[in-house]
Amino acid sequence: MATPKRSWLDGPQIPGEHDDPFAPGAWPGEKLGLPQSGPSSLASVARRAVGVFIDWFFCWMLAITFVRFTDVLGSTPTVTLIFWVILGIVCGWLFSRTPGHMLLGMGVARIDVGGAKVGLWRAVVRTLLTAFILPAAMVDSDGRGLHDRATGTAVIRG
Repeated sequence: MATPKRSWLDGPQIPGEHDDPFAPGAWPGEKLGLPQSGPSSLASVARRAVGVFIDWFFCWMLAITFVRFTDVLGSTPTVTLIFWVILGIVCGWLFSRTPGHMLLGMGVARIDVGGAKVGLWRAVVRTLLTAFILPAAMVDSDGRGLHDRATGTAVIRG
């Protein structure tokens, strides 16, 4: 993209005014090549948070049932976390979406190779980083969490 011609009347050029890689795009996901809305557009932070809540609630209900029969893995909160991590890794790896993603019409996609599955290592790293909460809560200018940036993925609609 050519830089527009400037004259001395325009004043000094502000650093990063043109072609700044850290500047936000016109819409979330534009710099990733994703559409502004509809299928394959970037899912909002609120929608992703609700998806995590659905998954957590599902695992919590399973943990309550599991703990009634045995306490070999610990109490309900510990078992809930263990089930949530297993759910995130297995579903992310095999289906590129968790039950919460599926109910809200989302999925995890690789941004480096369109249409490719997430893969085991990406599913493991994404889930473990999300379990620490901070990487998922810290988002870039596109609204992607740091766990998605670290694994080269994005949560998209559709």
